[in-house]
Amino acid sequence: MHRSREHRMIAGVCGGIAERFGMPPTVVRLLFLLSCLLPGPQFVIYLIMWVFIPVAPSRTHY
Repeated sequence: MHRSREHRMIAGVCGGIAERFGMPPTVVRLLFLLSCLLPGPQFVIYLIMWVFIPVAPSRTHY
């Protein structure tokens, strides 16, 4: 799993999850925002994923 380079708004975490599971990035972002209304460590998990999940390799061809 990688953080997205193409579908990133802040860190690419939601975009990377969307690419991994074949979902639209907007749906994953909305689900994350809705989950933040519930009690729990969602924001902390997002920060941890931001730090530990690498950015996707670039797709430049030489």
